Amino acid sequence: MRTAVRARGATLAPLLLDEPTDGDRMKRYLFALALGLGGCAILLALGLWQLQRLEWKTAMLDQISAQIAGAPQPLPPEGTDSRALKYTPVTVAGGTTGEELLVLTGVKGVGPGYEVISVLETGEGRRVLIDRGFVPEAGRDAPRGPTALIVTGNLHWPEEADRYTPEPDARTGIWFARDVPAMAAALGTEPVLIVAAQVSGDPQGIAPQPITITGIPNDHLNYAITWFSLAIVWAGMTAFLMWRIRRRRI
Repeated sequence: MRTAVRARGATLAPLLLDEPTDGDRMKRYLFALALGLGGCAILLALGLWQLQRLEWKTAMLDQISAQIAGAPQPLPPEGTDSRALKYTPVTVAGGTTGEELLVLTGVKGVGPGYEVISVLETGEGRRVLIDRGFVPEAGRDAPRGPTALIVTGNLHWPEEADRYTPEPDARTGIWFARDVPAMAAALGTEPVLIVAAQVSGDPQGIAPQPITITGIPNDHLNYAITWFSLAIVWAGMTAFLMWRIRRRRI
């Protein structure tokens, strides 16, 4: 179809404006349909994958919760790799030596403070690490001398330190993450950390912070909702594109 185009009263050379044929429109229609179906299929698959991950993560968290709440056992034999026994409930009796490390932390509703990591020496002469719990910032320098304790808690191997974690402050003795091998080397203990849940003896102003699953993220439902929402948006955009093709606007 030949159309003469006029601009501001001047006659321009005729331009050839070829309307798309029915075959061209059908190709565009099929391309848009394939693109829409393919995109929706991928987004729906990602959403279903996240639902599968949600089922797996929920089962894992249920297993960890059951393990945390299990019957306490004696401390495993010396030399046992405690990483493989993470969350295992144990009971240990002994006395603190007065040696400790403070890990910077905070508790919601309380404010900043420190996690107190103490050396516990058992009756058999073993030296292990005890995460006794939280003290507020004002209690940082309170005296915490040797005291007899019976501690029930869980073996733990936190993975809090990474390459961005600052080194412990040599001047103040403040640590910024619980690093079992490093703390054990600093205090001369076995690389074994017990997080106290219940303490019999003088707490010395320290509030136990038992292990829970609340700090373990489980966002797979939100991820699934996101992917399914994107699939709906993609389907709507595809339908709009196909409508425009049928109306001969593309």
